[in-house]
Amino acid sequence: MAEVRAEMVANVWKVVVKEGDTVSDGDTLVILESMKMEIPVLAEEEGVVAQLKVAEGDVIQEGDLIAVIQ
Repeated sequence: MAEVRAEMVANVWKVVVKEGDTVSDGDTLVILESMKMEIPVLAEEEGVVAQLKVAEGDVIQEGDLIAVIQ
């Protein structure tokens, strides 16, 4: 099981996956927006999205849990 956490303070601009989706290493999970830049958050391993902890429009802080991949 892998936890995907935020590396910076940002807005969740777009959620690309949903719980139950199968993802591969390198797939985009969400796209963050910070200082007018779009930053993709990628899966770091293959698996199923067990939990998605963010929604579009959320403001997240560094270290916040974005998703759990099982």
